[in-house]
Amino acid sequence: MSVTVRFAPSPTGHLHIGNVRTAVLNRLFALKHGGRFILRLDDTDKERSREEYAQAIIEDLEWLGLKPDAIFRQSERLTLYEQAAERLKAAGLLYPCYETEQELALKRKAQLMAGRPPVYDRAALKLTEDAKRALEEAGRRPHWRFRLPEGSVTWEDAVRGPVEIDLSTLSDPVLIREDGSFLYTLPSVVDDMDMGVTHVIRGDDHVVNTAVQIALTRALEGKPPAFAHHALLRAKDGGPLSKRLGSLGVRDFGEKGLEAFTDMQTLAERFDLSKLSRAPARFDEEEMLALNADVLHQLPCEKALPRLERLGMALDCEEWEVVRANIGLLKDTADWERVLHGNIEPPSLSEEDRTYVRQALELLPSAPWDANTWKTWTEALKAATGRRGKALFMPLRLALTGKAHGPEMSKLLPLIGPERTRARLLAAGAGAT
Repeated sequence: MSVTVRFAPSPTGHLHIGNVRTAVLNRLFALKHGGRFILRLDDTDKERSREEYAQAIIEDLEWLGLKPDAIFRQSERLTLYEQAAERLKAAGLLYPCYETEQELALKRKAQLMAGRPPVYDRAALKLTEDAKRALEEAGRRPHWRFRLPEGSVTWEDAVRGPVEIDLSTLSDPVLIREDGSFLYTLPSVVDDMDMGVTHVIRGDDHVVNTAVQIALTRALEGKPPAFAHHALLRAKDGGPLSKRLGSLGVRDFGEKGLEAFTDMQTLAERFDLSKLSRAPARFDEEEMLALNADVLHQLPCEKALPRLERLGMALDCEEWEVVRANIGLLKDTADWERVLHGNIEPPSLSEEDRTYVRQALELLPSAPWDANTWKTWTEALKAATGRRGKALFMPLRLALTGKAHGPEMSKLLPLIGPERTRARLLAAGAGAT
């Protein structure tokens, strides 16, 4: 069976970490099975959908490494939905309702007060043609509901296992608004059928909606796809994601300098929907930053240098190999480029350490320098001053890099070179001005 999956966001805002997770799972599943990954923009809501958001979604997916194999816009497929709606009307499965939102709210309140579930009572099915005509002459316009069948809907969920939903606990869903526009459900089902979608992978907040979609697919004489409902993202402490975590938009991640996915194929080979936990996944920004750093620490020179050049930095492969383990974001490389090629602020040292740095300048080995120069120099300083450990090394690191931590000085020193080393020791020994 040829696999086809779809990611169907509404272009009413930018992609965020929650729906990106769904996109990733779909892309991995398609890659693993040699299938297609479709982007389907759910843009039937004319008031809220924006072209700028549609373009941003396309660009963000490409940046992430999730470029779709095909892109569809539901706003360009309205004829298909209208044809499906007419079929349902002809079968008596799509019926007009004239209640206002206020009237429906009062019904729900009364049902709850009586201890009954707030399920639509199908009062509209009892309206005569004369009653409907009178309502329309009074200015009412109908919304259209799909009449759910009796009984339950069951399916074997690829993540959750067996699922059963009793349709009698659900209201007949509204498929068409009063203004004639379509809600999500009908276009989604029609497109899944028309595009040959084989698997629907989405958040578990859609579980109940899946029962409706299966019933609607069968009413349109289609074959329902397989379903997999993954757990939603939660905050690090298990609570709901909060704005206190900062911006969770994909665009913001890119602007902060986070890395996109680099090897989807390798991930896909290890991917298994059945291994996804049903427990809510937790989003931890600190863990994300640590993973980002790990990606950079393994980034090969041939991929790093062109990107650094685009950021206005010039390093060679030897320099990149030395500094890459000390950056969390690619833009952090600028600090180490300055250490290697630019000027640094002299550190604030004690008088004792300034004296020591001046001694270090006197004992500085002559060029050429190699990986053994640092050891030769510090052993000579140890013998001359009696310093050991941190007292021996730290003033030199601060004087030469301006930082208390960083790459091994044995590797860094030859890259800084004799000229800059002497100038920095002179400045540090003299004290900050």
